[in-house]
Amino acid sequence: MHATTTPDSLLARRLALFPLTTAQSPAGALTIGGCDLRALAAEHGTPFYCFDAATLDAAARAYQAALARFYPGEGAVTYAGKAYLSRAMAQWTQRHGLWVDCTGAGEIGIAVTAGVPRERILVHGVNKSDADLDAAVAHAAIIVVDNLAELQRLTPRLLAATNPPSLWLRVRPGVAVDTHAYRQTGQEDSKFGMTPLEMMAAVRHCLQHGLALSGLHFHQGSHFHDPSPIGPALEIVLDLTAEIASTTGWQPRSLSPGGGWGVAYHEDDLPQPDLEAYVRFVAEGVVEGCRRRGLDLPALHLEPGRSLVARGGVAIYTVGAVKQTTTRRWLFIDGGMADNPRPALYGARYSALPVSAPDRESGGPAWIAGPYCESGDILIEALPLPAMDADELLAIPVSGAYHLAMQSNYNGARKPAVLWLDKGRAQAIQRRETVADLLVRDADLVL
Repeated sequence: MHATTTPDSLLARRLALFPLTTAQSPAGALTIGGCDLRALAAEHGTPFYCFDAATLDAAARAYQAALARFYPGEGAVTYAGKAYLSRAMAQWTQRHGLWVDCTGAGEIGIAVTAGVPRERILVHGVNKSDADLDAAVAHAAIIVVDNLAELQRLTPRLLAATNPPSLWLRVRPGVAVDTHAYRQTGQEDSKFGMTPLEMMAAVRHCLQHGLALSGLHFHQGSHFHDPSPIGPALEIVLDLTAEIASTTGWQPRSLSPGGGWGVAYHEDDLPQPDLEAYVRFVAEGVVEGCRRRGLDLPALHLEPGRSLVARGGVAIYTVGAVKQTTTRRWLFIDGGMADNPRPALYGARYSALPVSAPDRESGGPAWIAGPYCESGDILIEALPLPAMDADELLAIPVSGAYHLAMQSNYNGARKPAVLWLDKGRAQAIQRRETVADLLVRDADLVL
């Protein structure tokens, strides 16, 4: 690392947010995966996103190692495709033997086209359409049933299928984790899942119709840093499991407490949340909870998305206009809420570094804003940064989850190119959209 700062400096702390392979070239520019970001920008244009394969690989291995270490029964890791799913990312999951959680026919189609085998496709969704259900029955190993109405619609499809998937039932435990209200999913008035009374009816329905019911699922929220709220929810779900077992004789072969483990997005969030502590808390809770209730130990499925891929992704922008108002230094970049709506939606807080000479002395706080016609199109507020000029490159780390998956064409924005970086090689895994891509959607009519 070519830097003039001490290990506990602001630069060092920001670099801790970037992918594991991040370094500085002899010329002082940031590199990731052995690739010079300036050269990539010159070749591919900006904005572009890049994923560091080594960082993604390390995260997958860390989850699998922790699960094997702390859980004595069968375990599995499922990548939540909603974080970001492309054919390349789906293929990456299979290099690590991960399941892929798909929401709806679109994500199922991506996974199937990428070659994800049926036995590793799991389908979620709170209001699955007929097309979603048909795709799930045709291509998935597991369908997570959200509500009784969905179960009624699924039943004839499953009975008619020659190789029907098995079912998990989604419980609404009535307990959420500490996160933004928009990311909470387990509270009593959540739109997700079934009450204990509905769960009992769903189990009886499955048994009466001979459906392959194999598991239970619950989820409390996304991007949380403290696993302790999982404890009360797990107790509620295991109490319900014991009641179902005593009433019907059925026990789940699989149990999924969801995922949602958080990551550090800003240097003030460091150190990174302890993934091992999270897995250990869940694993020990399941083992002890089942022992106390005399339940069989189920296969434990964890469903991380963000904490697998967020740190592996970086967004690269070009600075355009630099503007000084009465109290603010504005750096306008060529992307914003169209490719990263999280600051506008959740008030998400990010950090950034100049790609060239990131160890320059700070020029004071800067506000990083995009080109879109919204006052809320601000990616970062009051971030200490060096003085920067037009045409310089800016790198925003922790951009691998819920950016590309939630991007839009607002103001006619064209979605950015996405690159895969591995051992000095850069591959384009998604091309940049063009104006022609926007036009091809429209009907060829003159009204």
